[in-house]
Amino acid sequence: MKILVLGAGAVGGYFGGRLVEKGEDVTFLVRDKRKKQIEEQGLTIKSRHGDFSFRPQLITADSPDEPFDVVILAAKAYHLEGGLKAIEPFVRDYTVILPLLNGIEHLEDIRAYYSPEQVIGGLCFVEATLDEVGNVIQTSDIHDAVFGEWDGEVSDRVNNLAEAFSGTKANFRLSSNIQQEMWHKYLFITTLSGITSLMRSSIGPVRDTLEGRTYIQQLFEEIRLTMEEAGAPLAEGIVEKQMQIIDNQDAGMKSSMLRDIERNSAIEADHLQGYLLLLAERHGVETPLLRLVYQHLKVYEKNRG
Repeated sequence: MKILVLGAGAVGGYFGGRLVEKGEDVTFLVRDKRKKQIEEQGLTIKSRHGDFSFRPQLITADSPDEPFDVVILAAKAYHLEGGLKAIEPFVRDYTVILPLLNGIEHLEDIRAYYSPEQVIGGLCFVEATLDEVGNVIQTSDIHDAVFGEWDGEVSDRVNNLAEAFSGTKANFRLSSNIQQEMWHKYLFITTLSGITSLMRSSIGPVRDTLEGRTYIQQLFEEIRLTMEEAGAPLAEGIVEKQMQIIDNQDAGMKSSMLRDIERNSAIEADHLQGYLLLLAERHGVETPLLRLVYQHLKVYEKNRG
């Protein structure tokens, strides 16, 4: 199976690198600057699950036309539009497109650009970042990539993906309920990124104060109600379950959005919090804390220029 990974950042570099480590045929589609950096020094994963250094196969958007069996989208949401155009020469009718982006809104864009039948559901949980020289630094026990057919069918093509993804040091998992799992991830990551970015703090100091914990639960509930009004298939008691995850996290855990803010980088405010606010307005849901979070993020973006 020929696998193309869009992006060699923290997510693409980590999961794509684990597939290379296993011996799969993986190519990374990157921008010119990242290509030059990797060509000069290679790509290194530093992880509690084992380090790995390699010289990956690289292409850019203007590379010769070449077909791939699966394309893993690991770019940030604000790069998605350009990314969908960049992968076009490498996609065929049989190509499976697997997005690992946060949120839900991107599925509409991908299905509008390519055939909806080509797109399956996907998500990932991984605490990873790039260091100053472009190495992938993965820092927690959790390193999950989940995928599945949108309708829950366990088809031949996702079984083939599961076989290709098996036996790696990352946790790839086939799901028969990917819709629910993606909405659950969206609920969790939007709350975590929102509250840690608003407080400009790792989760511990926020969680371990009385008012901070109250704000976490309030944000969870505002988002849960918005999602349910929009028809999302959330499980019973999902907020309580996700609060338990918050309680079990290391006190120093930071969301990727907060890490991006600390580096003065671009963030996914519109894709995550902004899209939920549109759903809340559409369905008449009051979300005062979510609005405050979003306003805080937009002020950051304006100051960043």
